[in-house]
Formats: sequence, structure tokens, C-alpha cells
Amino acid sequence: MNLKKISLLVVLLVLADQALKIWVKTHMHLDESIVVFPDWFQLRFIENNGAAFGMHIATPGGFDWGKLLLGIFRIAMVCGLGWFLWHLTRRRTDTPRGVLVGLALILAGALGNIVDSACYGLLFSQSTPYTVAEFGGHYAGFMMGKVVDMFYFPLFQWNGVPRMLRFLVDSNNYFFGAIFNLADAYISVAVVYLLLFQYKFFNK
Repeated sequence: MNLKKISLLVVLLVLADQALKIWVKTHMHLDESIVVFPDWFQLRFIENNGAAFGMHIATPGGFDWGKLLLGIFRIAMVCGLGWFLWHLTRRRTDTPRGVLVGLALILAGALGNIVDSACYGLLFSQSTPYTVAEFGGHYAGFMMGKVVDMFYFPLFQWNGVPRMLRFLVDSNNYFFGAIFNLADAYISVAVVYLLLFQYKFFNK
């Protein structure tokens, strides 16, 4: 699998992620839900700051330096991962196709969420459903946009969940109550796949 094919795969994955996010952002109100399959699968529009562990380092003027630093770190990591893929395709011709596809999924997922932070604050108005902002009408600066999430799987309610396991449920005690996006799914699936099926390659 050559670098051109990997690049095309990454571009297509990012476009699919962004197309879904922009549709949700421009057609749904915040916290609105669309039931896809009753009782277990919904499209539910939420946004988050995209900062790990809720990191928020704001100045008195309101600028979030933590989010900016995290965005710069993510961009640096994407550049490093892109170089690693280039190295594997050009210098390690014995690299399994599965490793390249897995790393391409991680790269696409990271890029998808970076686009949200980098561009959405500049492109969209503040009221929902969002519309493309008029010139100068954006509601946040570069790298200050919020990440769009929409996949929600409230599988079953777990009442009386132990405190140490609260992270497994949402505010209504639904198990696996995390809401995520397509980019998150790319990364999660790729990491699990690489750990389970390609660990021998990385052990080398």
C-alpha cells in the first residue's frame, strides 16, 4: 500500500467525518436527539471544548491558553504520525497493510477533531442550528472552536452504579453514555485493532 493510497484514504475519512459534523451542526439544535434505532442508538448533538480532562487555562480576558496549547500539541502529533507513515511506506516495505490502515485511521481521526477546533469558531455563527457566519461574525478565534459529537448508544440503565465506575454511565445512569463522533470512532477502532492484531510488528 503506497503513500498515495494512504493519503487518499485519510482524505476520504476526514471528509466523511466533516460532512456528518457539518450536517449535524447546521440541521440540529444543541442537545437535540434523533432516534435512529429505538432504545439503543441516537444522533444527539453536543459540543465539547476538546480539551483533555476538561483542561481550561483562561486569562482574565477569557482567552483559553490550555485549549490553544492542546491544539498545537495535537498538530505536532499529527505531523509526527504523518512522518511515521511516510517512513513506513518508503523505508519499511515489509510493513503489513493492516498497520498502515490502522495508522491512517488514527491520523484521520486526529485531523477531523483538529478541524473542529481550528475552523468551526471562525466559520459558524453562535445560534443553533448554526449557519455560516458573516464576515467578522464568528464567535471564537482560531483553535477555539468546539468539537461536535453525535453518536449516542444508551444501551441500558445501571442504577446504583458504584462510584468508582461512574465513568461508565451518563447523567441518567445509561451504560456507555459517552457521546462521540466519527473521528473518535476511527481512533478507537484503530487502536484496539493495532493492539490486538499488530502488536508483533510494533514489538520489533
